[in-house]
Amino acid sequence: MDGIVSSERPGAGGGSFLGSGRARFGQGAANALSMKWSALHDAAATVALLAGQEAPGMSQEVRSFPVSIRDAQPVTRELVENGIADLAAIMEPGLSALIAAHARGAHPQAAATALWQEFLSARDALMALAASHTPRTSLRST
Repeated sequence: MDGIVSSERPGAGGGSFLGSGRARFGQGAANALSMKWSALHDAAATVALLAGQEAPGMSQEVRSFPVSIRDAQPVTRELVENGIADLAAIMEPGLSALIAAHARGAHPQAAATALWQEFLSARDALMALAASHTPRTSLRST
């Protein structure tokens, strides 16, 4: 049991009994979500390029979003995870179509602009949803 306690972050609310504190799979889930989130932004940067716009770099708030929802209520986490999956389901075929059109010599700037705006709106809505449902409590126990 010492291995369980010693591997937890200090102040993370972990206890000395099996099953107390934060579940171990939470970090892995946050990492998987972080990879999806990052991949979406990479795809969006390509869409922005095809739209003739420069995608701004990810702010710290955007970059850390997947980790910030780790402490959200399970319902909120599920909504955000589903929202990210939905956004990926929009971006993947959209980007494929834009690249195919560009490869054939078409100028998909208008379609790319529409997809870029849709991405930004959906991303901002997901972040607002999570912000309104994520507890703002300290991880320290007093």
